[in-house]
Amino acid sequence: MPDEQLWGGETAKAVENFPISGETVPIAVVHWLARIKGAAAAVNAELGLLPRTKARSIEKAAREIAEGKHDGQFPIDVFQTGSGTSTNMNVNEVIAALAGDGAHANDHVNMGQSSNDVFPSAVHLAALDAAENELLPALKQLERSLTRKAKSFRNVVKSGRTHLMDAVPVTLGQEFAGYAAQIALAQERIASALVHVGQIPLGGTATGTGLNTHERFAEKVRARLRKESGLRQIAPPAHPFEAQANRDALVELSGALKILAVSLTKIAGDLALMGSGPRAGIGEILLPELQKGSSIMPGKVNPVIPEVVLQVCGQVIGNDAAVTVGGMQGQFELNVRIPLIARNLLQSLQLLSSTGRVFAEKCIDGIEVNRAGTDASAGATLAVATALNGAIGYDKGTAIVKKATASGRPLREVALEEGVDVKLYDETIDLLRIARGNLG
Repeated sequence: MPDEQLWGGETAKAVENFPISGETVPIAVVHWLARIKGAAAAVNAELGLLPRTKARSIEKAAREIAEGKHDGQFPIDVFQTGSGTSTNMNVNEVIAALAGDGAHANDHVNMGQSSNDVFPSAVHLAALDAAENELLPALKQLERSLTRKAKSFRNVVKSGRTHLMDAVPVTLGQEFAGYAAQIALAQERIASALVHVGQIPLGGTATGTGLNTHERFAEKVRARLRKESGLRQIAPPAHPFEAQANRDALVELSGALKILAVSLTKIAGDLALMGSGPRAGIGEILLPELQKGSSIMPGKVNPVIPEVVLQVCGQVIGNDAAVTVGGMQGQFELNVRIPLIARNLLQSLQLLSSTGRVFAEKCIDGIEVNRAGTDASAGATLAVATALNGAIGYDKGTAIVKKATASGRPLREVALEEGVDVKLYDETIDLLRIARGNLG
């Protein structure tokens, strides 16, 4: 029934009441609401609360919605009543219409539930699903790409930089290994947050007391959802009133995504700088040439993927601010900014998932060393004089560096002129050994 309107009066009222953004609730939340309602119908039948024929009809309708077969039936704006009641009613009405057989949106489809526990549960599960099955695999792919480059570049010496100024030599491999570690730590932070995201408030109904819900309902529904989805993190809440009254777990996950955005900003910014040039910039790496960089300047190539990453990170950090504000605004037994939180958190998860894959495939995997650039920066940094400190002292080293800087002459020439033994200098100023430091 693709062209038939399946929703009822409550949905129609919400469409009329909330002509705000033209952006609907993330469809993943709708799909998870349907999964919850299908599992709830099966459990209610098992508990003897719902006729089995009616339960099977509800399960079938819910399955169709979860599979995306009726996505056009959910038109309510994401900026709606803060509990998500309108979307919960929308899903109830569509399932009832699809189920037929006298199925009632509230008495049967919504049995054992309240918008106050099922809508936030659906948001938690949509976020858990996206993080587990989309974001974490994308980040693992990105980490592996960075690790491969770290190994490939392990002997490529270049100038280190602190405060954007020349510092002692490092290897390009060391830098990429640091980037890979940032992404590995991001995965740890996200996985840690998912433990709490999986603790859903299902069974709390209106205020956390579980009124009008069988005492075994929530446990059985969670077990079905775990089995059907493979999401092992689905768990009971630490406390029903904690789970009902706040969305701290979603704020925690958003915070982990913000940290990831900060890490990606550092990595993408570094790559754009190292790839700058090709003649008037740093020019230590060659980024993949994906498209023309200018409509007027022939041959110009821009760091387009790092630029995309940086823009996405700005959006994710902004989304986190909105999620934080939403998380702050619960009162007493319910947080009533859940659609706002869902919209921004799920967008961040989607953006970071696709960006992680694109960053790996279209940028990191294709990076090459510009040997002329790395050799030039490694040979030009006067900070290699640091390696002589133990033999000649900091003050004498400073005098040599200042004289070399002022004259533009090579450090070796000035050092020998200032009395440094030639054998000492040549044995000490081994750029690869200096870059490896005490790391071996």
